[in-house]
Amino acid sequence: MKRSLFAELRRRNVFKAGAAYLALGWVVVQITATLVPALNLPSSLVPIVTWIGVIGFPFVIMFSWIYELTPEGLKREREVDRSSSITHITSRRLDYIIIGLMVLAIGLFAFDRFVPRRVESPAASREAPTPAGPTASAPASASAAPAASDNSIAVLPFVNMSSDKEQEYFSDGITEELLNLLAKIPQLQVTARTSSFSFKGKDVAIPEIARTLHVAHVLEGSVRKSGNAVRITAQLIRAGTDAHLWSQTYDRKLDDIFAVQDEIAADVVKQLRVTLLGAAPKARTTDPEAYALYLQAVQLGRQGTAEAYKQSDALYRKVLAMDPNYAAAWDELARNLINETGQGLLSPKEGFAQAREAATKALAIDPDYAPIHARLGWIAMNGDNNLAAAAQHYKRALALDPTDPGVLRNCATLVSSLGRLDEALALDEAVVLRDPVNVVALINLGIDQRMAGRFDAAIVSSRTVLSLSPGRGGVHAELGNALMLKGDAQGALVEIEQDTSELWRMVGLPMAYHALGRKADSDAALAALIAKLEKEAPSNIAYVYAYRDEPDKAFAWLDKAVEYSDPGLTSIATENLYDKIHTDARWLPFLRKVGKAPEQLAKIEFKVALPPR
Repeated sequence: MKRSLFAELRRRNVFKAGAAYLALGWVVVQITATLVPALNLPSSLVPIVTWIGVIGFPFVIMFSWIYELTPEGLKREREVDRSSSITHITSRRLDYIIIGLMVLAIGLFAFDRFVPRRVESPAASREAPTPAGPTASAPASASAAPAASDNSIAVLPFVNMSSDKEQEYFSDGITEELLNLLAKIPQLQVTARTSSFSFKGKDVAIPEIARTLHVAHVLEGSVRKSGNAVRITAQLIRAGTDAHLWSQTYDRKLDDIFAVQDEIAADVVKQLRVTLLGAAPKARTTDPEAYALYLQAVQLGRQGTAEAYKQSDALYRKVLAMDPNYAAAWDELARNLINETGQGLLSPKEGFAQAREAATKALAIDPDYAPIHARLGWIAMNGDNNLAAAAQHYKRALALDPTDPGVLRNCATLVSSLGRLDEALALDEAVVLRDPVNVVALINLGIDQRMAGRFDAAIVSSRTVLSLSPGRGGVHAELGNALMLKGDAQGALVEIEQDTSELWRMVGLPMAYHALGRKADSDAALAALIAKLEKEAPSNIAYVYAYRDEPDKAFAWLDKAVEYSDPGLTSIATENLYDKIHTDARWLPFLRKVGKAPEQLAKIEFKVALPPR
């Protein structure tokens, strides 16, 4: 009985009809999966199409059992004379259909997985045709970069697809939060924010971005926010071949924004086949409305202007009124206050006191948040002139997050201030390798190279910074310092005169004029510097006098630097603009007075392991 039923199923082409239907369904699902991300359709469309196919399968089987194709059209099988049946012809036609559909399905699969191509994505709408500038002039220290690890990834700025262009802070913020979340996974090497965001608005091919950032994969996408509704589209690309590996669209409410960040991070980890050694990191949660304001405050703070800082500070305080236990907001407020102090918008005493208060509150809420310890380390180093306390804070930050680029950058500054320039340079170079277009990292590298007497390398680093950020204040002056110490006084003057920072221009000019033998000009420039910036730059005035070989006045201004709590004294042990007074009998006693004598610095234990390349 079973054999006769099987034979009848074969005669009626039931098996082949089912196989043809399955092959057709596979093709339809493949095409749907390709079109959904390209057309920014809901990701739920793929499972809907799949379930429709599954539901239809038994109906196809029943239909092929009940009906038969004849020269006159479809008829019920029991109405067809066996002698005139053409099921054998239909069988051959179904064979051709099945083969054709299987070839098409395999072709679609192979094309999607293995053919290098540029996938159409929200990133294609980015404006500004100018390519990224750093590739032609990377610093010498990073020029021989190793091959990218297969577990390396850069998160490019997600495109703002909201109708309101003012919502860009939200798309940028979501990108950064995803980047930070992925960076917490030790098995992943994640390019730092500054380098990833350097490609924002630039039409640069993914393989070129990958070569610049030394990564094997790129995550990009878009964010659309409308009221309480959020749509995030993310896609993962194998950077070397530009091949599309995975894409997904997430339609959520703002209340679920933290859960969707966790989902995306988990999906990326799954696609990269990363085996987690511990629990997956989770996004830090807060009130959704407070979170949106927090992201806006972060973007405002990065603008670096007095008005932007004022608005950003106000938003942070509004966020903290809504959620007093939001540690990240306290930490970012502390960052603002430190930066405002550095720009002279707050006095050192007031600025560092407020920053310490905010960071201390953040620490009480979340003792294991690495950036807070780094913030307190910076305050100890520059606000308190206490390198030993700074070392303790940075040790804790490194223990919590040993690869954070910002923490490593500040650790290099501390190591340099401890007089260990070779170690500082190795750390600077490692940071630049992981974050190759971060202008702050490159500036720090150039300064340490100049203080170590590596003038040619310092000149290359400063010129690289200027290629990335032509108007960056202080960089032309730093380039001028390197040229001046190398012996090119005229070149130094040309650079210093171009600096956009009045402070650094005024500090550099009297030294450049002195190097050129223009004493009257040097005296006039120095008098102008003292008249305008006596309390803001006493240590700088001291090293101008030192460079001019006027030790008495140099030490008088060093005493003023102590009186005014000048953060510039942090680097006095390695600042080579003081070199001409190193042999003066007053030099070592002064260093001991401020805790920077070699034997005092040697007692401060601080080691930093270089991050893996």
